[in-house]
Amino acid sequence: MKITILALTLNEIDGVKAILPQIDSSWYDQLIVVDGGSNDGTIEWCKKNNYEILIQKKKGLWRAYTESLDVITGDIVLSLSPDGNCDPKMIPKILEEIKKGYDLVIGSRYLGGKKSEDDDYITAFGNWLFNKTVKFLYNGNITDVMVIYRAFKKSLIYDLDLNKKKSYSLPEKLFFTNISWEPLMSVRALKAEKSISEVYAGEPPRIGGERKLQLIRWGAAYYFQFWRELWFWKKNK
Repeated sequence: MKITILALTLNEIDGVKAILPQIDSSWYDQLIVVDGGSNDGTIEWCKKNNYEILIQKKKGLWRAYTESLDVITGDIVLSLSPDGNCDPKMIPKILEEIKKGYDLVIGSRYLGGKKSEDDDYITAFGNWLFNKTVKFLYNGNITDVMVIYRAFKKSLIYDLDLNKKKSYSLPEKLFFTNISWEPLMSVRALKAEKSISEVYAGEPPRIGGERKLQLIRWGAAYYFQFWRELWFWKKNK
């Protein structure tokens, strides 16, 4: 079982300097820095320190993932943001769980009633609302449907049609934004009855840089997706 770590970056020079060196090379077979077009030295620092780097051609986090598909060599993919929010010490714990055979393992910020150190009142309420909505609609017990910190079988991407533009195009057009695939992955994995587990990973404060959140537009787009998926997508046979 080969492991690929995807580190998604956009102007995170302080974070990558602090976080990437903490990721032990014995934990993975491949580490790819997928960069959205940084202009703060992130790309140059990664190249100088011999990290494999892929620079996105189109904007949007789901495109960061899909543009990397052809170069991913691992059977298992672990995604994280090296901005300080994803504690690298939790990587072995998440990988230990995925190696038990789960399709998806989520590095939850809220498992066991825990709280994120990086949430403010708005993001805390938003995550609470999203988690409760998904639980209501899909009878799922996921405590963190939104988080980027997760490991999954590469095959899950294709099983859930996460590689297809049509999975994102309507909410992006309606709400004038570019979204990611983590919430959709959570919902479709539940709908397809995939095996899902969670481990507590926490969320320390970010290191430098600025939040990329578009609270209103992203929130509306994801919430629209949660309801739309009730009728839009049918699991692959």
